[in-house]
Amino acid sequence: MTERFFASCPRGLEGELARELDALGASGVVAAEGGVGFAGELTLACRANLESRIASRVLWRVGAAAYRDERDLHAAARAIDWPRLFRPDRTLRVDVAATRSPLGSLGFATLTIKDAVCDRFRDERGVRPSIDKREPDVRVHAHLTEREATFYLDTSGEALFKRGWRRSREIAPLRENLAAGLLALAKWTPDEPLLDPMCGSGTIAIEAALIAARRAPGLTRSFGFQKLAWYDGPTWQRIRQAARDRIVEAPAGGASIFASDASAAAVERTHANLAAAEVAPFVEVARADVLDRAAPAPAGVLLANPPYGVRVDEADRLAALYPRLGDALKSRFAGWRVCLFTGDLRLPRLIGLKPERRTPLWNGALECRLYAFRIVAGPMRVRGSGG
Repeated sequence: MTERFFASCPRGLEGELARELDALGASGVVAAEGGVGFAGELTLACRANLESRIASRVLWRVGAAAYRDERDLHAAARAIDWPRLFRPDRTLRVDVAATRSPLGSLGFATLTIKDAVCDRFRDERGVRPSIDKREPDVRVHAHLTEREATFYLDTSGEALFKRGWRRSREIAPLRENLAAGLLALAKWTPDEPLLDPMCGSGTIAIEAALIAARRAPGLTRSFGFQKLAWYDGPTWQRIRQAARDRIVEAPAGGASIFASDASAAAVERTHANLAAAEVAPFVEVARADVLDRAAPAPAGVLLANPPYGVRVDEADRLAALYPRLGDALKSRFAGWRVCLFTGDLRLPRLIGLKPERRTPLWNGALECRLYAFRIVAGPMRVRGSGG
């Protein structure tokens, strides 16, 4: 039976996610702001959670209705056969997003939907699910427009960028699915060298290594659909085993993915995360300053997330760094495609290189750009404007 889904993603990556879902066999693929709608059987939701490198969540559409006020919203939510979808002993969380909703309070809308779900269980089963806002078994999502309420069950559970390999509790500046999206936008493929010379905890290199290994990003984690009524363990095990069977070993000739950082602690974190992700043989890691780093091959893709600060002293230091970075790229990386992801929109003007492409993206709430440069031999151009 064909079901409808919505996969969310970082803004700016909707087109890449649509291509990914199409390759997974989804039908009716339609990109929208912040995600992609698609259709398929329930097993497609399992595969999308396991295989998607770009999606943040995969939501299963379970109902929709017109509404005008909280009373209509309660009736619309209560009309859905929730006891058919999950057991009453599952803990529950409700999240609501709205676009031009006539309701005055999203908090009250959330409470209204939660009460409607629990009332349906109480009337049919005599018990109500418990609420757990931190680690729920089941997440109900509702999206309210001016006239319609659409209800979803989250098939992902924890956000999909949480691959399960990160060992450090520090907040990474770059989420894993955003890093995978940058690789897609950079048009990198595993048959060409890749370098991240400011690797931090290694996120870009690890995502590239997972692609090179043909390793599904969700292979070592669990998902929300495993708590839903339709979950079938043997079918899921077959899907996971098929993904395992596709994994390939690192090439005997040595790594073609390179990562480096000036910080010894960053290099250590990258080594630890590569081992946890089971892709260490695919990446060569070194300690090196980006301004002194030699190109590891005659040509390839350099993809990096340079630091960008918000304090005045940080901004001043970066303004001094960017011209030196441009000089280093020009002198040592002729023949390379260079892609720099940043929230500092001064970068093209200060780096002294003319981007051939600017892709608007969002890192959470921060507006960013992916600047693509093609480095050719010759003198530096006069530094000018960019954005």
